[in-house]
Formats: sequence, structure tokens, C-alpha cells
Amino acid sequence: MSTVTDGATTARREDTPSRKSRPRTGLREGRAAWVLAIPFCLLFLVFTVWPVLQSLFMSVTDTRAKDLRNPFAVDIVGLENYTRALSDQNFLRAVRNTAYFVVVGVPLTLLLALAAAVALDRGITKFRSAFRLGFYLPVITSIVAVAVVWQFLLKTDFGLINTALGWVGITGPNWLGDPNWSMPAIIMMAAWRNFGTGMIIFLAGLQAVPWALHEAASIDGANAWQRFRHITLPLLRPTILFVSVTTMIGYLQFFEEPFVMTNGGPLDSTVSMSMYTYKQFGFGNYGYAASLSYIIFVVVAIITAIQFRALREKG
Repeated sequence: MSTVTDGATTARREDTPSRKSRPRTGLREGRAAWVLAIPFCLLFLVFTVWPVLQSLFMSVTDTRAKDLRNPFAVDIVGLENYTRALSDQNFLRAVRNTAYFVVVGVPLTLLLALAAAVALDRGITKFRSAFRLGFYLPVITSIVAVAVVWQFLLKTDFGLINTALGWVGITGPNWLGDPNWSMPAIIMMAAWRNFGTGMIIFLAGLQAVPWALHEAASIDGANAWQRFRHITLPLLRPTILFVSVTTMIGYLQFFEEPFVMTNGGPLDSTVSMSMYTYKQFGFGNYGYAASLSYIIFVVVAIITAIQFRALREKG
């Protein structure tokens, strides 16, 4: 018996690597990992970190297009570009337009996404896959193609939307030519195009809600709305947080919609912060445009932090 036990112990000791070999093996694996990561690290430093630092430096200088040939001749102006932005009426108008777009567009997009997800989860049973594809198709369609199609839909004289309104005796407005209606028109298009992404995520969240909870609440006399309000919505809180944050970040930086549909008009009623920054780059005001970019970054970071604080699960 003792011989068998000693043999087994000896075999385990032979199979188990020695303590000296373990650090060597870990060191070799660590070196191999760094060797494999070096190409990515170099690309990240060259194409991400360096441009970010360069643009941050540019934002505190008076760099213009003419200074590109002699970049060392620029003057450091400190926070002058940032203070200039706070008194720039055109930029402040772009801030108001962006706030309007976000405050109206984000809730509308979330409501459409959640309604479509609930319908696909419990209501629509036939051709469910076809509906999912149809709702998500605008997301993967080129924004330029979508914007051009909506331009024709929103035409005053022969657009499909005004034609449909005329069937019920309503005279449709000049959607893209009236400053009072241009932003609502863009919000409609953006919500229609983007709610498919939120729908897919909400649908995944709804399918993770245990159906036994609904059955128990139904037995206790809760109706459909009460079950949705007290069971589904609380369990969807992490999903709502993710969808709202990603949608908000995208809408705070919206650019393509007004650029293609209205070019910021009429009367600058659809100029966004990103579009105004882009125009400053086009005018050659590189230092000022860089400062506007960092202002947008700070706004996005602050609003994201507020959303995380408001929608995080209570401990």
C-alpha cells in the first residue's frame, strides 16, 4: 500500500511543474503578449493619441489654414477660443438647435423602439422576422440615400406626406423651407431611421424578463399596463440606460441629416454643433474649430454622466 501511495505521489510531482518554471512560463507568455500587442499600440499612438493631443494643443492656439506651412509661427492664446465660443451667437444658436433635436428626438426614438419591441415580443406573431428586418433596414441604409428620399417625401407641392395630409383636409407646411418646421421634419426622419437599433436591444431585454412574473401578477389581478409598469420597466432599466446613452451620444453629434437635407437652413434653424464646427474647419479656423470639438466632447461627457446617475440601479 505504501509503495502504491509513494508511486502516485512521485507521479504527481513529476506532472506538476516546479515553482521555478512557473514564473519563467508566465514571463514568456507576458513577453509574447506584448510582442503581439506592439503593432496595435503603435497604430493607436500614431493615429489616435497623437492626433488628440495635437488637436488639444491646436485648440489653445490661433491656428488658421495659412499657418499649416509654418506651424511653429502660431501664437498660444490660452482659453480665448473657448471664451469666444461662449459669446458666439451663431454657435449658441447651434447649441439651441442641438438641444431641441436631442430633447425631442431621443424620447421619440426610445418610445418608437420600445413600442416596436413590445409588439414584436408579444403582439406580432406572424411574419415576425420580416417585421424585424423591415424596422431595422433603415439603420443599415446609407444616410445620404435616406435623406434624399425624405427630401422628396417632404416636398411642399407633391411630397407624399403633404399629399396624405391633403386627403384629410389638412394643408401641409413647407417642411424644409419654414424655420418653424425644418427641425421637426429632421427629427421625424432621424427617429424613423434610428429606432431600429433600440428596438433590437429592447427586444433582447424583453425576452430576458421571466414570464412567470407576469403570470403571477396576472393571477393577483394586475392588468397589462400594471404588469408593464411594475415588472417590465424596472427589469429593463439597464437596457434603457444603454439605449438612451448611445442614442443621446449619437444625437448630440448629429450632422449628416441637416447637411444633406437643408445645409443648415433655413435661417440656420437646423445648424447643429457638429455642423458649425465642420464649417469652421472649412473656413480655415482650425484653432477655433478644435476648441468647439472639445466643447462638444465635454457636453457629451457631462450628459452621459447625468444619465448614468439618473438611470443606474439603486443599490
